[in-house]
Amino acid sequence: MTSATRGSLGRDIAQIILSSRPISWINTAFPFAAAYLLSTRDVDLTLIIGTLYFLVPYNLAMYGINDVFDYASDLANPRKGGIEGALLAPRIHRATLWSAAITNIPFLVYLVIVGNPASWFWLAVSVFAVIAYSARGLRFKERPFLDSTTSSLHFVTPAIVGLTLAGAMITPTVALVLVAFFLWGMAAHAFGAVQDIGPDREGGIGSIATVIGARATVRLSIVLWTLAGIAMLFTAWPGPLGALLAVPYIVNAAPWWTVTDESSPGTNRAWRRFITLNYFAGFLATMILILAWVS
Repeated sequence: MTSATRGSLGRDIAQIILSSRPISWINTAFPFAAAYLLSTRDVDLTLIIGTLYFLVPYNLAMYGINDVFDYASDLANPRKGGIEGALLAPRIHRATLWSAAITNIPFLVYLVIVGNPASWFWLAVSVFAVIAYSARGLRFKERPFLDSTTSSLHFVTPAIVGLTLAGAMITPTVALVLVAFFLWGMAAHAFGAVQDIGPDREGGIGSIATVIGARATVRLSIVLWTLAGIAMLFTAWPGPLGALLAVPYIVNAAPWWTVTDESSPGTNRAWRRFITLNYFAGFLATMILILAWVS
């Protein structure tokens, strides 16, 4: 293998890794790890393997498949080609799909072996949602409202898989936390879709934002984040502290309350802040979980 070939291979691998959105890996690994660890109170092999699965392979499948099947529309999207999504060259599309399959299957086999009927069901829902969101023939991302629902499942189902693997009892507090998380996920997806109204319409892609418009979508997102915060107020202590986590997202989106379809690309500034807010909210959520651990 020549140095040029090695260099080309290295760049291709880097692009495939970039397609998994490394900056967002924690958003799926954390829910699984937190749910499993709080339920079992034990660090075991399943916690480690499950967390690693939802950290990298799961994201490679979710975002890699998306980047392959969205290539045509991504060409017209100025956001693509960096931390907000790779612009994968067609020659590595097949390699990306194979990489997703090869990295996912061993982890899934393990999780099935150590699992139970409930965890099998939710793991199947999780994987199906990842594939159905982008894959040709399903394309849930082009079905308004189903797009935000499916996207939210990408983040909520890892937590449910963790709970069911641990055999946790679903108490009213746990149920409310999952509902709040689901509403947060729908709000996040909907708000993120606003910035892509132009490219999506040019590419013939439907979304919640292209259908109801930028202004209505931003307002819906704010309402959903507000409802998520309210839901947390009815959980057992220290859950109500989690209501505070909704506030920064509402404040971040509020200036765009009167956004128009024409000015919708400007919401990318708020979206970039949203990515940073996830780390801040994750830190606060960790503090709340530690408080729950010692309570």
